[in-house]
Amino acid sequence: MDGYRVRVEDALMAAVAAENELMEEMGGHLLKAGGKRARPLFAVASAAALASDASGVEAAVTDDVILGGVSVELVQVGSLCHDDVIDEADTRRGVESVNARWGNLKAILAGDFLLAKASEIAAGLGTEVAGLLAATIGRLCEGEVRELSHAYDVARTEEAYIRAIDGKTAALFATACRVGGIVGALPRPTIEVLTTFGLQYGMAFQIVDDVLDLIATDEQLGKPAGHDIAEGIYNLPVIYAIEELGGDLTTLLGGPTDSDSLERALRLVRTSKGVERSVDLAREHIERAVAAATELGDTPAAAALSGAATHLMVDLEVLHTP
Repeated sequence: MDGYRVRVEDALMAAVAAENELMEEMGGHLLKAGGKRARPLFAVASAAALASDASGVEAAVTDDVILGGVSVELVQVGSLCHDDVIDEADTRRGVESVNARWGNLKAILAGDFLLAKASEIAAGLGTEVAGLLAATIGRLCEGEVRELSHAYDVARTEEAYIRAIDGKTAALFATACRVGGIVGALPRPTIEVLTTFGLQYGMAFQIVDDVLDLIATDEQLGKPAGHDIAEGIYNLPVIYAIEELGGDLTTLLGGPTDSDSLERALRLVRTSKGVERSVDLAREHIERAVAAATELGDTPAAAALSGAATHLMVDLEVLHTP
């Protein structure tokens, strides 16, 4: 995948080129900070899902496929610019956030710029891809609103959490895979299988990310640990912990916390069954993702997708011992 990653990186930087030097710098700031590029690489793998050998994969991964993956990544990074304004975050991916460096107004404009560039690319790939990307941006916004509507809500339910992450995270992974299949002109049943893979992977990805927010260090995360609790976003491990511990935990939550209360809340969640229950649910989604990848047959791309899903558990297995 290294060769395709280079093509993705080159296309990303070309996509944010602008006449205004500051706009280009802000738009490329988080892109230059790096990232796994899972979404564009999923688009690449999806386009090549039925290719039986390396030459078939190479033929399947056209420049349009790369651009399809880039459009999805630009939506992701643009949403991060907006998220950091909402969260008043100082860092992202181990570097200064766009809002911390240039201010909230310019960070919002940088996010808008990236979304516009994503839409421009998608429009060049056809009406179906353009419509799909636009609908996905809408789902991202709805997911974020669902999450924000439960800020500091100790009564947030598992169902409310699942609906939020379906929109704000899983939808974009599903779209990445679907775009790859569409641009790669794959059969419709295959595109649906790829979409299922992306959705299930995305659900697992967000649950794993929310667990890591509680059990990893600041250095491992590239942002402050426990940030979500501090911001009043009570994710799945916290929801489960509240169910288990009740007042012992809710008395610390429900509003802004000082450093002492936050640390006490983190200790309670970490020692509850909330983390383990969340890990179990992540595994269920990973199993569904692997099952979808298996339906694609014995191809290099299908193996890569399946491997990406199982790899999600690696960080958790290193940091979490039941």
